Amino acid sequence: MKTVSFTEMMAGTAEDYFFLQERDKEFVADQPARIIDLLRQQANSFTGYKIDRLQHTLQTATRALRDGASDEWVVAALLHDIGDSLAAHSHGEFAAAILRPYVSDEIVWSVRNHPIIQEHYYVHHLGQNPNRRDRLRGSPFYDAALNFCERWDQASFDPDYDTLALAEFEPVLWKVLGRPPRAYPED
Repeated sequence: MKTVSFTEMMAGTAEDYFFLQERDKEFVADQPARIIDLLRQQANSFTGYKIDRLQHTLQTATRALRDGASDEWVVAALLHDIGDSLAAHSHGEFAAAILRPYVSDEIVWSVRNHPIIQEHYYVHHLGQNPNRRDRLRGSPFYDAALNFCERWDQASFDPDYDTLALAEFEPVLWKVLGRPPRAYPED
């Protein structure tokens, strides 16, 4: 079988869905390669900054790695802005959705909310409230997100920083995103 027999899902057979399940396993197994390609596409973007999006995420991940962060945090640092070009106004949610099956709730929450926490460093220059992040303080993950932003993300716009290459992060990306997805309470 090269394709399913149906044109409407409700007309599919068990054979069709077993076929698709096997194809899906192959597709999911190759997800890290597609993410690496998406990261590469971020080169030469981030107009106006001293470095592009790829260098920013590599620098953030380099800082996390050098700070002794877990593999999950390093991958989160690498992917935290991966949605900038596709979901500019919800890029934290975009990255969190990619990470959710593979990392802790603390990391997912931190990545999802990092854009709001990050505002603290700049929105006052634009006449906005720099303390909007305070509404998130009740979360048990707030301090972790604050640490992520303070130590790694907001500091990673330096063209002179000794940043590791993407190839250095590929093994940990495959390790974290290549493992079986975790179960969720609603499953």
